[in-house]
Amino acid sequence: MPCGIRPLSSPKSFSPDRMDTQYNMSEKLLQLPLFQGLSSSDLSHAMGHTRMEFIRGRGGELLIEENEPCDSLCFLMKGTVHATTWCDDHSYSVTEELSAPDILQPESLFGLNQRYTQTFVATTDCHLLKISKAEVLRLADHHEIFRTNLLNILTTQTQRLSRRVWHPYPVKLREKIVRFVMDRCRKPAGRKLVCIKMQQLAVMIGESRLNVSRALHAMEQEGLIIMSRGSIEIPVFQRLI
Repeated sequence: MPCGIRPLSSPKSFSPDRMDTQYNMSEKLLQLPLFQGLSSSDLSHAMGHTRMEFIRGRGGELLIEENEPCDSLCFLMKGTVHATTWCDDHSYSVTEELSAPDILQPESLFGLNQRYTQTFVATTDCHLLKISKAEVLRLADHHEIFRTNLLNILTTQTQRLSRRVWHPYPVKLREKIVRFVMDRCRKPAGRKLVCIKMQQLAVMIGESRLNVSRALHAMEQEGLIIMSRGSIEIPVFQRLI
């Protein structure tokens, strides 16, 4: 997961029939939180009356770029992607690895800023499913369970973010480093890559550069992180918690 991931080319669209030959669409949709709880008849109706766009991306290809307008719900149906988030001045970034099935920033479809705040790059061959905002609203209007699932996803995320600032702030240096990364991640699990200069990290957590360097090298010796110039890779974030 190198810093400054660069796309190889644009993703290519492909037909639903070709996709269906690789896996069962109904089973895949039922793995997504938005469709869980729908009856077989409701799911069949939704699939038969909803316009869907299918996209295939190869490893290394750009799928979605930061600040791109979000006019559709984008589902990761197969494969893994890197989701990179930059701070406002683009001086540091955090990259997470996401695996299917998942939804890519559903909160960006509504609200004040309807643009993606992350850049998504395929790390393996990926299958994506896109449903336009108009179709999402129609599904929510016709299927109460879909509407409830959508509200649950958005409100759960809002509740978690609103409580984050009220968590007791750590005192120990290592815990401060872990908290810094956790606060900037979507999930406290999996692989992470933090591209940041050590001096900036020290300033951000209110510690000296020397103490931060010692703490990071100790974590590296324990096999918890992998350090390189300007970056910190965390193979398994759960091991830090």
